[in-house]
Amino acid sequence: MGDFSLELDDDQKSVRDWIHGFAADVMRPAAAEWDEREETPWPVIQEAAKIGLYSLDFYAQQYFDPTGLGIPIAMEELFWGDAGIGLSIVGTGLAAVGVLANGTEEQIGTWIPQMYGDVNDVKVAAFCSSEPDAGSDVGSMRTTAVYDEAKDEWVLNGTKTWATNGGIANVHVVVAVVDPELGSKGHASFIVPPNTPGLSQGQKFKKHGIRASHTAEVVLDGVRVPGSCLLGGKEKLDERLARARERARGGERVKNAAMATFEASRPAVGAMAVGTARAAYEVALDYAMTRTQFGRPIIDNQGVAFQLADMRTQVDAARLLVWRASWMAVSGKPFTSAEGSMSKLYASETAKKVTAQAIQILGGNGFTREYPVERMHRDAAIYTIFEGTSEIQRLVIARTLSGMPIR
Repeated sequence: MGDFSLELDDDQKSVRDWIHGFAADVMRPAAAEWDEREETPWPVIQEAAKIGLYSLDFYAQQYFDPTGLGIPIAMEELFWGDAGIGLSIVGTGLAAVGVLANGTEEQIGTWIPQMYGDVNDVKVAAFCSSEPDAGSDVGSMRTTAVYDEAKDEWVLNGTKTWATNGGIANVHVVVAVVDPELGSKGHASFIVPPNTPGLSQGQKFKKHGIRASHTAEVVLDGVRVPGSCLLGGKEKLDERLARARERARGGERVKNAAMATFEASRPAVGAMAVGTARAAYEVALDYAMTRTQFGRPIIDNQGVAFQLADMRTQVDAARLLVWRASWMAVSGKPFTSAEGSMSKLYASETAKKVTAQAIQILGGNGFTREYPVERMHRDAAIYTIFEGTSEIQRLVIARTLSGMPIR
């Protein structure tokens, strides 16, 4: 267990500066182009792969940082570079985390390398959980997985939506219902291997922000996958379902596996929001220092200076909440006050507020695409929506603090 400290060690500083250099030199110059194109920035992902930034090894090293700060440091710098490209680079990670959290050693060794590909042929992966009628309400999931015992295969049918890399992924991780009577406790996760018949891309969404990240529906029509593609295996699933049925009879709440994946990733999403907010603050500060009106820099006016003071305070406070939650998670400390949700809630709301203030400080220039704060503000809107809306985070926090089934 790592001792908590706000002072980064030399290795952490080196990684931070290395990622910052990539973000500044490779991501930022390409950001506006790929935002306009609304396409996956494969050349940028390949550049990240060449230096080892887009790889399982890199994220594993950060994940196992004993202080818990490796992932949030990396996320902040990447999303300081650009949120759309950043999500294209890290989107595979959610699928990888799903396999790491629920898969066997053999499944981890077989499928995660295929999610990333190699330097000469980069690949991406998709984690498919949300559905048209089942976003925050995971209990309404309709995608089914039925076991064909004679062939030792699972048959998947349904439609997933809002899937990052959905349809273009080499490997899809799909959450499906295996026991409808158990509601969200009757879910399991499955690997859908490359080129599996029956899986297709549905609608590709044209989005308000994070346009360089591919988001689409995934249609599963009689998709057959081997029994070995059930994450954790059939024996483990049967045991878990039996426990869930027993606990359901006793009225005990059981945690959903897909929700556990999101819970673990919430501080990382908070770090993404911190990176976007910090980027907008820095643009606004530089502009206020150099823009002159009435013979003086506009930062010489309290109305502007006080906004910047609040913006920086909010960014730093958000980072501290993210770091606390990340340290608690790696140290095995329970989120007794829903600290993971707190970090995601505050950081995401901060990103929306700070990017809006940045536009205001830049005035008419901030409203144009000649300056990046317009794009940053559009990108920031997603943080209060995906991986649990702000309303869901508040619900989680309130339930945790009160112990009441608040609805």
